[in-house]
Amino acid sequence: MAVPTSIYQTSTGQYTATGDMPTYQIRAPTAALPRGVVMAASPGSLHSPQQLAEEATRKRELRLMKNREAAKECRRRKKEYVKCLESRVAMLEVQNKKLIEELETLKDICSPKTD
Repeated sequence: MAVPTSIYQTSTGQYTATGDMPTYQIRAPTAALPRGVVMAASPGSLHSPQQLAEEATRKRELRLMKNREAAKECRRRKKEYVKCLESRVAMLEVQNKKLIEELETLKDICSPKTD
């Protein structure tokens, strides 16, 4: 399909191409569409630049809000994880101390006393 080099609108409202390429005319559809049928349009034609900017701002705010919530949840989980680790360290320190005491007791029992 050839593309015109330039297009201008004539006084009759028709678009005409200049140059040595074929001429194209753009017309509105003559037949009415059945009720309930919607014609598709390009996404850019439905919104003005201001609407697109507002949509981008809204999407950004939504993304930032979701990110804040995710970060908050991540910090909460990390805090819980560290708390569990600290609890386990404390428990293992107590267990280690008891085992060391038991070892000392067994050494005293098993080692020959020289009095």
